[in-house]
Amino acid sequence: MTDQEPNETADNPTRQLSSCHLEGDVRKPLGRRAYGHIPHLPGSRLGPGDHHCHPGQAKIVTVSTRDKFDRIFVQEKLDGSCVAVALLQDGNIVALVRAGYLAESSPYEMHRIFAKWVDGRHAIFRRILEPGQRLVGEWIAQAHGTIYADVGCPFVPFDIMEGNGRMPYEQFKTTVDPFFAIPHTLVGPMSVESAITQIQERNMFRAVDPIEGVVYRCERKGKVDFLAKFVRHNKADGSYLPSVTGGAEVWNWRPFGDVHKSTCPRHYLNRRDWCSRAWCDCPKAKQEGDL
Repeated sequence: MTDQEPNETADNPTRQLSSCHLEGDVRKPLGRRAYGHIPHLPGSRLGPGDHHCHPGQAKIVTVSTRDKFDRIFVQEKLDGSCVAVALLQDGNIVALVRAGYLAESSPYEMHRIFAKWVDGRHAIFRRILEPGQRLVGEWIAQAHGTIYADVGCPFVPFDIMEGNGRMPYEQFKTTVDPFFAIPHTLVGPMSVESAITQIQERNMFRAVDPIEGVVYRCERKGKVDFLAKFVRHNKADGSYLPSVTGGAEVWNWRPFGDVHKSTCPRHYLNRRDWCSRAWCDCPKAKQEGDL
C-alpha cells in the first residue's frame, strides 16, 4: 500500500488542522509526512481526495481471508488529530503533526500542548522507539467530531513505523502496552456492522457521540499487508471545532494546572495523567488524597 495523503483540505476542517504550521516554519524533520492515507472500504463515507481500497482487499478483511497466513485486526477509529513522536537518527525526539511538521510550530493550541506533553516524556519514548522509528497515534485532547467523557491519557498510539513500514500488531502491542493504552482491537475477518456494534459497546473513552468508524489491518506472514477503514456516513468532520461552530474549543482533556479548572487529578492505569471530568470517582485518587 502506498501511503499518500491527499492535498485537498478546504472542505475538511480536521485535515486542515493536520496540514497547517506557522508561517515561515517549513521544517519536516523526517523529510516526509509522519503518516499517510488509508483507503476506504465500500460504503465508507469519502472525503475530498479519498479513494476506496480494492474490492478483493475489502473481502479479505470483512468476509474471508485468502488462507491461513492472513491475520485480520479491527480497531476503533478514534476522532482526534493524527500526530507522531519520532526518535531521529541523531538521537533527538520530536513531536510531529500528521503532515510532518513540528507540533510546536502549529498555529493550533492542541498541537503545541502535544509538543509540551511529549517533552515531559522523552524517557518513555526512548524505551519504546529505536532510532529512525516513529510512534503514530491519535491526540484526542481537543474534541473534533466526537466528545469523549473519560479521557485519561490523551495520546492513543496505533502504529510504530519506520519509513513506509509498519510494525506487526502483536509486536506493536507488546512494545507499547506497558506505557499506553491502544485502541480497542477485535480479531477478524468480520463485517463492518459487527465491528462497529462490538466496539461501540466497549469504546475506550465513553464516547458521547457514535464512534467515528473502524480500521482494518491485514497482516500476512508476519508483515503488514494493507490497511482499510470505514467511516460512518453521518459523521460530521470537526463538528466541535471553532472553525465550524464559531465558538470556543471543546476539550476532552487539558493539562492539570492550566487555566481550565474543569479538570481534576485522577489515577489512570498507573500513568498519572489527568482526566477531563469535574469530578473523579477513582478510589486510588481518593486514597492518595488527590481530591
